Order: sequence, then C-alpha cells, then structure tokens
Amino acid sequence: MTEYNIYCDESNHLESQAISPMILGAIYAPKEKIKAANKRIREIKEKNGLPVKTEIKWVKVSPKKVQFYLDAMDYFFDNDDLHFRAIIINKKTLNHKDFKQTHDQFYYKMYFELLSKILDPQLKYHIYVDIKDTQGSRKVKKLRDVLCNNMYDFDGTIIHKIQQVHSKEVEILQLTDVLIGALQFLNRTDVKSEAKKQIIERIKARSGYDLQKSTLLREPKMNIFYWEGRNNTQ
Repeated sequence: MTEYNIYCDESNHLESQAISPMILGAIYAPKEKIKAANKRIREIKEKNGLPVKTEIKWVKVSPKKVQFYLDAMDYFFDNDDLHFRAIIINKKTLNHKDFKQTHDQFYYKMYFELLSKILDPQLKYHIYVDIKDTQGSRKVKKLRDVLCNNMYDFDGTIIHKIQQVHSKEVEILQLTDVLIGALQFLNRTDVKSEAKKQIIERIKARSGYDLQKSTLLREPKMNIFYWEGRNNTQ
C-alpha cells in the first residue's frame, strides 16, 4: 500500500486572535520522496548562503533572503511529488452561537474539511502537525478521533498515525508555513512588504491562479478553498 506523509500548519486559528483570516494548510507527498525533498531544500539554503539549520518561515522573509524564498517556491512547483491544500476562513463571519458549536468544534470540522479531500481510502497516511503550544497533545488526539470516526477508519488502516513535530526539524513543514503565510498576507490589508509581494507574485505565476478565490476541487498542486459558510464545502 502506498504511504503518504502530510505536514499540517495553521495561522490565526485561535478564537482570541482578532486577526482574520484563519488558515489551515498542508503539504503532502509520497513517504518515500520526503527525505530527498528535505535534502533538496537544505541544498537551496546552502546555495543562497543560509545555514542548513535555518528555519524558513514567512515571518522571516526579508529583502536579503527573498531570492532563497523564490528558489524554494520554484522547487515546490517543479517537484511533481509535492502538493498543497489550504482552507481560508474569514473569522469575522463566524457565528458559533447560532450553530450551537464552540470554536474548538469548528476548528476540528475545518481540519476534517482540509484533510478529507486529501485522504484516499486506498492509501495509508502519516500526519504531522507543527507543535504550537502545550495543548498540542490533546489537539492531536482529538484530530485523530475526528478523522477516524468520520472516515470509519477505526483500526488505523488509512490514518496510520498523527503526531506533533518541531517545524525547525522538517523542511517540508517549513514550506507549508511559507505558503500559508503568503495566503495570509494576500488576504490582509494591514501589512506591507515588497519582498513578500515578490514571493506572492511568483506563486501566482507558477500556480496559474490569483490565489483570491477557490480553485477547482481536483486541482492537484495548489488547491485553495475559501470557506464561506456552513453549507459551503469543497
């Protein structure tokens, strides 16, 4: 059975964070291709004069490092084994009270919406989530319960494991952060950066999308879903 690794990250997902939007995203690839992909990203770091152990993140984009981030985005689009999916949610439109749910419940619903369109019942998956806070272990257990229950995967045939990892140790997870950060930047008007704009323009050019509306569900490379309401699914 073919096995895939999925690397998940999130931005502004807490109810207490006033910033909108909330974004959940993931890069996924065949498990056997992961080692080579991480190695290639480290080589791109070296090529651009960055220490191999440098953690690449959207918040670290700067004019001096912009060429590295452009090269990293080109690598993502040139590598047919790497795929990305994200859900963008305008938190200003949320009304949990009307739908008799907590923000936590909504969060797991959106994670299921993100991953259910990636998961194939004929394959096996290893899901890795970036460590964010002390609640990580509880969140990972809950996420596994939600996914397995909704997919009737009670014996772990499809979802082999879900575990936390440090993004600084996994280059592909760092790429996930960059792609989510680009979408966050694009959907806000209170931040400005010419270097970040360059990266967004490269992503637009390479993906063929303006990144400001949902792609087709079957888009295999840069799959984006703008969630607009309870009955809006993709």
